[in-house]
Amino acid sequence: MKHLFAAVIAIFAALSAQAQVPAPVQMTRMEGAPNTSRELSRKIGGKAFARKTASLPAFAWEEAYELTLTPKGYKVEANTETGYFRALQTLRQLDGCAAVYDYPRFQYRGFMLDISRHFRDKDFILKQMKALSSLKINVLHLHLTDDAGWRLQVDSYPKLTSEAAWREGATWKEWQTTGRKYSKEGAPEAYGGYLTKADVREILAEAERLHMTVIPEIEMPGHSREVVFAYPEVGCREGSYELCPGKEATFTLLESVLEEVIGLFPSEYIHIGGDEADKEHWESCPDCQARMQAEGLGSVEELQSYLVRRIERFINAHGRQLLGWDEILEGGLSPNATVMSWRGTKGGIEAVSQGHDAVMTPGRYCYLDKVQDAPLYEPEGFGGYLPLDVVHSYDPLQDIPEEGKSHILGVQGNLWHERIPTPEHTEYMMYPRVAAIAEVGWSQPENKDGFLERVTRWNDALIADGYNAFDIKKEYGERPAFKSGIRHKAVGKKVTYNTTWSGYPAAGEATFTDGIGGGWSYGDGRWQGFLKAIDVVIDMDEVQDIHFVGGTFLCEPGPDIFLPKSVEVWLSEDGERFEQAAVIPNEIQEPSQSYVLFGTPVQGKARYIRFVAHPTRGFQFLDEIVVN
Repeated sequence: MKHLFAAVIAIFAALSAQAQVPAPVQMTRMEGAPNTSRELSRKIGGKAFARKTASLPAFAWEEAYELTLTPKGYKVEANTETGYFRALQTLRQLDGCAAVYDYPRFQYRGFMLDISRHFRDKDFILKQMKALSSLKINVLHLHLTDDAGWRLQVDSYPKLTSEAAWREGATWKEWQTTGRKYSKEGAPEAYGGYLTKADVREILAEAERLHMTVIPEIEMPGHSREVVFAYPEVGCREGSYELCPGKEATFTLLESVLEEVIGLFPSEYIHIGGDEADKEHWESCPDCQARMQAEGLGSVEELQSYLVRRIERFINAHGRQLLGWDEILEGGLSPNATVMSWRGTKGGIEAVSQGHDAVMTPGRYCYLDKVQDAPLYEPEGFGGYLPLDVVHSYDPLQDIPEEGKSHILGVQGNLWHERIPTPEHTEYMMYPRVAAIAEVGWSQPENKDGFLERVTRWNDALIADGYNAFDIKKEYGERPAFKSGIRHKAVGKKVTYNTTWSGYPAAGEATFTDGIGGGWSYGDGRWQGFLKAIDVVIDMDEVQDIHFVGGTFLCEPGPDIFLPKSVEVWLSEDGERFEQAAVIPNEIQEPSQSYVLFGTPVQGKARYIRFVAHPTRGFQFLDEIVVN
């Protein structure tokens, strides 16, 4: 019995030693009680290890390490101090003796924190950096400026912080619905804040200690309402909130701001945003039109490209590189720019096909503002459902042509803050999904098995350390209709569409009778979306008794998805003469995230069933029409 107990202890220690996030390249388990407090040896730049790792890409060589943990203590061998630091992060997760050999798959493993929509201060950022570094995340991307507030001290344009950093409305939603009003620093109603240069220097000092890069993002030309408010001379005209590429005042401001940013942040990359600019005002702006004529530009897309190229020249002249969202591809990509692909993988594919580098951050896998569990039980998110396993399933090289793979720098998770008003909510949305991003970026695909068990242990330790992480052990999971399907009489029957879907085809004409319900997200390929009435006819093949007809609709006001005003059910034996069997009104007064069955008992015989849903506004999303 004594020997059996010892064997069980040894097995437990060996299994514990495997509980690593992200998973290493190689791990050999050993028996014995580990001693993590005593460093036996540290070899940095050892010739033998340098030869062992010589075939690795330069970035992997720099972060590679070998770690041995024994009952006597631990030994580390690495090519650089960064590799040594990565080894220490692994050491802190080891509960058993082990030998580890490890290096990253990608050089860029990032997380973006949006501190514009809801400000997060220096102390909060420092706290997250500690957790991120434990996952070997090596880039913190700070989204510092956006319509909802400017968050960085700029001496040359002081109103960016004295006025544009403050608003009326403690939440982004409140600010949106009350007219998007700004305030002044110190006013009673003012919500906001900004990082001082002293704050930034403290963050950067910690980043250096954690072997992490901090990339600043200064949005342009869109998402700049706050800049135009503080300095109207850089806008086109009253009512427009994009920066005006036709005015020299715009470039004077941008270059002055960027000069201060470059002087503060040592990162190779300076992120300039470039996404979602509303170019409509440029069409009628005399300054923009004059600029287009003078530069021989044929479209407003080329005008945006002019701005991006001009800013890139300025950034390059200061020894830095430009990074932007994939909209910077429109109108022609700047010569040295790196693309951050967020609208799926298309932007990354296009960038690498032109010989440019890209960071992959597609919304389907990397947008952590989506809820991570059943929306009915979760705090509000934005734009869908993204569980941990889906984040972990992503491969940044999927869909990338072979010749372009070397241009994929890595992966980034993004946390936008429109619907995340508190620091506690931020942590809840970050963890443990950012751990999945870390493993996607660091680990080899063949080493990613057992992630759920490993990340649960890591996450439990994080919670014990005072972080408000989502408890993965309590996960409800995907919507039952999506997982198990729906059995009913109309499965497999033909559907004729009198109206057609709008941009969300799901399974096309088979959607409403394929026996598969939608999941928690409208973008999961199971929900069919309409911008008008849904009007379809199901052919049941033969006349039969019909007792129930209904369909579940999704309501998600954020992306403009609402329940129908009413649903009508019509029955026919010949497909020509239909009689109305029921009208189902919408009795829900306050629309919110919900999944509502519009169903009704009916009594009649029919071969053909006509199902009509009248919209209130926005989209209607329906997954299945159930007939019994």
